Amino acid sequence: MKIMDCPLNGPRNISEFACRGEVKAMPDPDTASDRDWADYLFMQSNPAGVVHEWWIHLPSSYWFIAERDTVTGEIIKTYPPDELFKRPNRQLGAS
Repeated sequence: MKIMDCPLNGPRNISEFACRGEVKAMPDPDTASDRDWADYLFMQSNPAGVVHEWWIHLPSSYWFIAERDTVTGEIIKTYPPDELFKRPNRQLGAS
């Protein structure tokens, strides 16, 4: 059984979670083209290696970020979104 550590609910069976895509910067709503929005919504970079992804704990509807190695499947770290977004100089996707 694979276990994921939810930042809110603690260690849980991976079946309680769903991945909802990579964490990436949203286009500027005032200047983005339709193509920019389509790329943001539907395109994934799918790299081999460490990625930052949005995950949801389905029973509690809690959204968080997981740092995961796509080659090994290892979940390196999970944390609440404010841990990433409160840092003014932090770039999305940077380790």
